[in-house]
Amino acid sequence: MNDSVERIRAFNQGRNPQLIQLKYQLMQTDVFAFFRGTCHLFYQDWPSTSPLNQAPEAWICGDLHMQNLGCYKGDNRLVYFNINDFDEAVNAPCTWDLARFLTCLFVVGPSLKINEAKVLKLCHSFLHVYIKTIARGRVRPLDEDNAVGPSKDLIFQVKHRPRVAFLDAYTKKNGCTRKLMINGKQTQPVTEVERAAVTALMQQWGARQRNLPFSTLLDVAHRIAGIGSLGVERYVLLVEGKGSPDRNYLLDLKAAANSSLQSYVPVYQPDWQSQAERCVDIQRWVQGIPPALLSAVQMNGQSYVLRELQPLEDKVNLVPVTGKLPQLELLVNMIAKVIAWGQLRSAGRQGVADANNLMEFAHASAGWQKELVHYAKHYALQVNEDYQIFRAACRDGKLKAD
Repeated sequence: MNDSVERIRAFNQGRNPQLIQLKYQLMQTDVFAFFRGTCHLFYQDWPSTSPLNQAPEAWICGDLHMQNLGCYKGDNRLVYFNINDFDEAVNAPCTWDLARFLTCLFVVGPSLKINEAKVLKLCHSFLHVYIKTIARGRVRPLDEDNAVGPSKDLIFQVKHRPRVAFLDAYTKKNGCTRKLMINGKQTQPVTEVERAAVTALMQQWGARQRNLPFSTLLDVAHRIAGIGSLGVERYVLLVEGKGSPDRNYLLDLKAAANSSLQSYVPVYQPDWQSQAERCVDIQRWVQGIPPALLSAVQMNGQSYVLRELQPLEDKVNLVPVTGKLPQLELLVNMIAKVIAWGQLRSAGRQGVADANNLMEFAHASAGWQKELVHYAKHYALQVNEDYQIFRAACRDGKLKAD
C-alpha cells in the first residue's frame, strides 16, 4: 500500500469507524477536500532543514486554509471575520501558516477557474499585504468597519440573520419548546448515558458562569461537521434562553485531540493542562475577541472545547468568487491581514517572538518569500498525486476503517 495511504489510515486509527468512512468519502470529493482532511501529511512531509524554519516563532492555526476562516459573534454580540479553527494550533515558525495557506491557493486554483499565473499573482498579493501589515505593527479586529469584498458580505450575512431562522435550521418547534432535528447527516441521536453526562457538564459549567442568558440544557445530539476532525466526538447542544423558545441558544461541544503538528514542531511547547486548554488559550490570544462562550471543559476524563455554534454557512464561500480574480484578491488580502494581526496580537506570549522580531522579519530580504511560494507550488503537486492514489485505494477497497 502507498505510504501516504498508510499514513492516512494510521492517523485516523481509533476514531469512530462510521464517521471515518464518511470522512474518506468526503475526501474523495475533490483535491481541496483531500487537502483539508490530511493536515497531518503536510507536516509529516515538511522538510526539517527548510530555511523557513528559521523564521520567528508565533502562535499559528496550524491548518490554515480557505474553509478555516469565517465569521462569528463574540460575547459582545458583534460580528468578526477571522480564523475559526484552532484544533491544530501550536507554537511554530510564523512561515508555517503562510506555507499551508499558499499551498491551499495552488490546490484550489483549478476549481476556482484560475490558472497558475493567477494563483501566483494571488500568492504575491497575499505576501505583500501580510508583510506590510506586520511591518506596521498595529493591530485591529476585522469587522464591518474595515472589511471589504467577500469578507464584508459574510459579516453582514451573520449580522442580519434572525435568531429564529438560525434555530429553525437545526430544531423543530412544538408549542413553547424546541427539539433538535435528527437527520443522520448533520446530527445523530445520543444515548441516555451521553445525555446524562452532557447535562451534568452543563450544570457544573453553568454554575461557574456569571450573567449567562441561559442555564438549562433542553436537548443534545451528536454533530457531524467538517472533514479533518470527523470521527472526533462532537455534540450540538440546545439550551434554554430568556424568551424561550425563540431566544434559545445552540452550542458546539467538541473533543480536543493532540495537534497533528506536535511531533514535527522544532520549538518549545507549553505544558498545557489539557488539549482543550491549548486550543482555547491560543484562540483567545490570536483572535483577541473570541467566539461567544468559548471555554475548555472536562467530561468523563476527556477535554472539550465549548462555544456558541458556528453554522457551516458562516465559513468562506468560494462559489461567488469562482473565476473572479479581483474578488479573490480582495478576499486573500483580507485573510493576509487577519493572519498578520493574529500573529502580532499574540506576539510575546509564552515565549514566542515579540512584535519587534516579527517586524524585523517582515523587513528582511525577499528570499524567504520566494522560498515560500516555491515550496507551496511544488507541494501542491504532491497533494494532487496523493489525492489520486487515495481515490484509487478507496475504489479498490483498500482503505476501510478498523
